[in-house]
Amino acid sequence: MRKGAVKRRDFLRGAGIAAGSAIAGARFLGCSASQGGTGDERVRKPNVVFVFADQWRAQATGYAGNKDVKTPNLDRLAAESVNFSNAVSGCPVCSPYRASLLTGRYPLSHGVFLNDVLLDNEATSLAQAYKGAGYETGYIGKWHLNGNGRGTFIPREHRQGFDFWKVLGCTHNYNNSFYYGDENIRLKWEGYDSIAQTREAQRYIREHSRGKPFVLVLSWGPPHAPYHTAPAKYRAMFDAEKLNVRPNVPENQRAAARKTLAGYYAHIAALDDCIGELAATLEKAGIAENTIFVFTSDHGDMLHSRGQMKKQRPYDESIRVPFLVRYPACVKARRIDMPINSPDIMPTLLGLSGIEIPDTVEGTDFSNVVTGKTKPPDNAALISCQSPFGQWTRKNGGREYRGVRTKRYTYVRDLNGPWLFFDNEKDPYQMNNLCNKPQYSQLQNKLEVLLSRKLKETNDEFLPGPHYIEKWGYTVDESGTVVYTD
Repeated sequence: MRKGAVKRRDFLRGAGIAAGSAIAGARFLGCSASQGGTGDERVRKPNVVFVFADQWRAQATGYAGNKDVKTPNLDRLAAESVNFSNAVSGCPVCSPYRASLLTGRYPLSHGVFLNDVLLDNEATSLAQAYKGAGYETGYIGKWHLNGNGRGTFIPREHRQGFDFWKVLGCTHNYNNSFYYGDENIRLKWEGYDSIAQTREAQRYIREHSRGKPFVLVLSWGPPHAPYHTAPAKYRAMFDAEKLNVRPNVPENQRAAARKTLAGYYAHIAALDDCIGELAATLEKAGIAENTIFVFTSDHGDMLHSRGQMKKQRPYDESIRVPFLVRYPACVKARRIDMPINSPDIMPTLLGLSGIEIPDTVEGTDFSNVVTGKTKPPDNAALISCQSPFGQWTRKNGGREYRGVRTKRYTYVRDLNGPWLFFDNEKDPYQMNNLCNKPQYSQLQNKLEVLLSRKLKETNDEFLPGPHYIEKWGYTVDESGTVVYTD
């Protein structure tokens, strides 16, 4: 059993909270006076609205200093939130992130280290934990955990405890997008799917604002490629020739990068308006104060940095994501630079909600860091690729790796030994690899010890990808990819 989970349960019992058996209308001890409460008031359990995009990198927000992207609503949300400025997608690809989000486990525990495979029901899921505490549960948008084709009906036994359901496995045809509800009847989102999905989330919030507390997950497909399919009014906002590119984009790709960014930023501008609509709906419903509102992404996108595209890589453009937590009743807005990793999300949300953390969870509960009860630890996030596939095959440089991302350093090794070592404070674009340079050997050794400890804690032997594919019984093509149908 995880030490953090024991401490959390001891705290809950000491406070007289029956976290695991809450029912509708249940109360839990409110926030302390220093966090916005009276110290002894009893308040309704918080709602949770968890919103995440697909392939939105941390560098593509106005509040992070990007002067080209247009995110006024997100910037306003950031000013009201805890901003985890070094949030990490530990296995930066779609399905592995989603499995870690829903189970609080690492990829070699839940087994989803490739796209398009099924997440089993071994672990207590996010929705199941909240349901056990008396919550309504809902999921809208992209799922990508069914393992039976991206466009097929997902039966209830594969929904990980979510009841309200308007979902498709995966599509990137955002203007001709479908979904299923409880019946095996394919329905269509009107127009650009993220806007339609947001409207459905708004309706859900309005209809559930006076009943049981609820947890609602909204999963958008953009700004994932194709990059140039946002509604016309958003595409018109960006002139490719006027956009800046990161210094680590090769000279011969800079024009292409500007064109890509124009479309990418158009998707982001559309989603930013959706963020504003959701925030307004929570305010109008009168529940914004006692709602944990999270915005993040499943992973980033290289977008021509280092001459590469998409995800899976261990570089910051791929692994770092935006991560904002707004909870006015209990949380003061501020920036936290400690890394938070994908498996940490579930236990942290449960901790903020006063709900017991299941024993199957492997991530860390950082709720006391979020509320300010404890200082952020000097920790590190484990990053990994168990078996390269898709756009990052061995033929184009893909490789297995394990690494750590601290608030300052990135250290990574592949199966042949140390591979990458960056000082992200002095070298934010990761253009100077310090790996195996004698003058940095002492620091590299410390990071190697840290990585080795992380691997031991997560029972990761760091074996070649085919070992894990065989262990889990997956069938892949010559590129290492699970073949899927749309």
